[in-house]
Amino acid sequence: MAKKPKFYVVWQGRRPGVYTSWDQCQAEINGFSGAKYKSFDSRPAAEAAFGQDADDHWGQGGGSKKSAATPKVDRDDLAALGVNMSAWAVDAACQGNPGALEYQGVDLESNTDMFHMGPYPEGTVNIGEFLAIVHALALLHGGEQFDTPIYSDSRIGISWVKQGVCKTKLPRSANNRKLFNLVDRAERWLAKNGVRNPILKWETKQWGEIPADFGRK
Repeated sequence: MAKKPKFYVVWQGRRPGVYTSWDQCQAEINGFSGAKYKSFDSRPAAEAAFGQDADDHWGQGGGSKKSAATPKVDRDDLAALGVNMSAWAVDAACQGNPGALEYQGVDLESNTDMFHMGPYPEGTVNIGEFLAIVHALALLHGGEQFDTPIYSDSRIGISWVKQGVCKTKLPRSANNRKLFNLVDRAERWLAKNGVRNPILKWETKQWGEIPADFGRK
């Protein structure tokens, strides 16, 4: 079956407009600081969106660790950019620092939510990134899916997992006892099972927001 055509809106780029191919879109946004663009399934939808504010289509709200200037790439285009679509992607979000923490994971190929945990009070994003990676590792380990890579956009989270230790400086308290119970369990799991799946850095500047992102820009 032929792939449905996409139409690409560039709100901020060298020449804002509506484009009919990803190559045309890339020519307008690659290397352009603060580029804003998105793909649509039909020309009327794209033209209507171009006449509106980019933020109407990127989403608004508070609490994310992300920047509103980060490009958003349609998942259909990720494979063309070199993303391994057989992978899982994980991410965390925290309302404050510390604050209410959530983390989740998605299967890129099926676009299926694999898990969503939280909110847990008095947490940090880095703890969530660590737990999200270990949670994905444990689920894939249970299914003997050791060839499935895991994407994370957190260098700190990836580093902590590879070291087998959550190196947070957040003090333990009665409010975050449940969260730290998860941290302790994750560290024990890593000590017993190790890391068998590839853990890959998600390149946000090149690929846009990680698909597991909570979308709170």
